[in-house]
Amino acid sequence: MAFDPELADRVRGVLAGVDSVMEKKMFGGLTFMLGGKICCGIVGDRLMVRVGPDAYYDALAEPFVAAMDFTGGQ
Repeated sequence: MAFDPELADRVRGVLAGVDSVMEKKMFGGLTFMLGGKICCGIVGDRLMVRVGPDAYYDALAEPFVAAMDFTGGQ
């Protein structure tokens, strides 16, 4: 699966100037790594963002937010 290049450019703009950010193709999309760990990525036209455990359930309560699931299960 390809990733949305316009969304990738938007993420690049947000992360511009942040030290040690690297892009890497994986999961059939594009990931952005900070300090060697995934901080966010794009699969198709969907943005995935790493959220810490303290904010996880609050994030899921937001509109258009879902848990990341590559298996297609619910």
